[in-house]
Amino acid sequence: MCGICGDLRFDNSSASTRAIEAMLPCLERRGPDAQGQWTRGAAAFGHRRLKIIDLSERGAQPMVDPDTGRVLVFNGCIYNYPELREELKAKGHSFQSHSDTEVILKSWLEWGPEALQKLNGMFAFALHDPDSGETILARDRLGIKPLYIAETPGGLRFASTLPALLAAGGIDTSLDPVALHHYMSFHAVVPAPHTILNGVQKVRPGHWIRVRKDGQRDEHEYWSLRFGPKPGDESLSEADWTDLTLETLRTAVRRRLVADVPVGVLLSGGVDSSLITGLLAEEGQTGLNTFSVGFESAGGEEGNEFRYSDLIAEHYQTTHHQLPVGAGEVLANLDGCIRAMSEPMVSHDVIGFYLLSREVSKHIKVVQSGQGADEIFGGYHWYPPLLTSTNPLDDYARVFFDRSHAEFSETVFPKWVSDDFSRAFVEKHFGTDGADRAVDKALRLDTTIMLVDDPVKRVDNTTMSWGLEARVPFLDHEVAELGARIPAELKLKGDGKHVLKEAARNVIPAAVIDRPKGYFPVPALKYLDGPYLERVRDSLLNDTARNRGLFRPEILETYLADPSAHITPLRGSKLWQVSLLETWLQLHGL
Repeated sequence: MCGICGDLRFDNSSASTRAIEAMLPCLERRGPDAQGQWTRGAAAFGHRRLKIIDLSERGAQPMVDPDTGRVLVFNGCIYNYPELREELKAKGHSFQSHSDTEVILKSWLEWGPEALQKLNGMFAFALHDPDSGETILARDRLGIKPLYIAETPGGLRFASTLPALLAAGGIDTSLDPVALHHYMSFHAVVPAPHTILNGVQKVRPGHWIRVRKDGQRDEHEYWSLRFGPKPGDESLSEADWTDLTLETLRTAVRRRLVADVPVGVLLSGGVDSSLITGLLAEEGQTGLNTFSVGFESAGGEEGNEFRYSDLIAEHYQTTHHQLPVGAGEVLANLDGCIRAMSEPMVSHDVIGFYLLSREVSKHIKVVQSGQGADEIFGGYHWYPPLLTSTNPLDDYARVFFDRSHAEFSETVFPKWVSDDFSRAFVEKHFGTDGADRAVDKALRLDTTIMLVDDPVKRVDNTTMSWGLEARVPFLDHEVAELGARIPAELKLKGDGKHVLKEAARNVIPAAVIDRPKGYFPVPALKYLDGPYLERVRDSLLNDTARNRGLFRPEILETYLADPSAHITPLRGSKLWQVSLLETWLQLHGL
């Protein structure tokens, strides 16, 4: 796990080492163990390393292939790299290291773009060929690892984080009205390639881009998720699906043990992280480190779920670390948490992951985490009504969107109001091939879009801000493909995630499986009061915010007068949402 950056020139000038030197300090926390640079003519690469696999200097990056001169910078982990390494050796390739980085280099040399189909893992990488002048930019299937790009006069830059691109300068920092609409309406989900800034884009998950010597780019999709049965699936019983789920998850968890350092678990006490803990115990892991976080209650809402995480920790005799966070500590760390966001993320539990990651990084470098189970296996409350929906667009928007287009138009100044971009995006996505039923359209959208730019991005940003690698077995692409085959009625049976819960009964205590659904609650950011409310007021009413001209003053005064009266359908604070965006912009000097 690392941070990568690069500068490419298309105007016969040399790549900017100054740009690389400006970006690398912004990536230091993603890779605190080492730093490397490479420059040749029109290309310059930079890398910050977190040592997980092949801890020697042979695994250092940028990595140059001695036979071809091709150079690679890579962020992520290829879990099946040992098997691929042996396959490549059988084809005559020799290796200078034991790293997964070198396996990517040799794989592309052997198979070209088809190598992406062979990689099992999370990755974002840039691969440059000095002979042709071409550069390949690629991102994993489910967007677990980020990759941002920005056009510059006569060139292109890339980096693992948006703030790193800003540090190098020359970026159009005006706000993208399409992204603003998504942020305010589509639950702060800004789908790739958009970001909140006009001058920065994201490489789409499951895609790779060829950047030619003259700057021309062509984009290719190498993976998509299709819903519905495969031939023979109709004969499978509920027990068959349960067995398949458990075995596929066992494989996914086992794969994510590949490391030259210990692997722990972020243990919330829910079924997802508890099942991961149980499967690791089955693999013979002893002395496993598990970590939980909890917050002070507010507004009558409990702020921790320690009783469930403690139950699992005791059951498996893990080395458990419980982190209770007081309200004062949340407030003191908000600015650091928001600065760590590559893009503004409104979910209250971002601060939870941020502080938990800080604690975990004191003990361990790699953890497994349960993100993705609700999307893959149908755990959200808005899915069951879609089983019989005749108007999936309206039914989905009603429960998931934070605001209608009409309310958006009343919240921002007129210059930001144009088309109903969020509704149009969902309508287009629902209309594409690969998901026929209304419920499958929503599951596919949430798995390939919402999940990428909300929970997954949240975990990557917060863990990597403390030099911690988070691995997500529920987002193994084979798990996602299995989930897309399971009949929706089975997934949503009962309170949701039925097949997953039935699989879990073979591994973990029933008390955790049958508990009410939970999450990382941070009540203080929903029921804004006292110093939190004053902080929000200051960020929205200062001169910088007024001069920006985003939000109408009368709307802000309404929110500020009674924050608890303005809650989104997904139980988030509308006041926190507008404040978070403005605070993020100010903290990044925008």
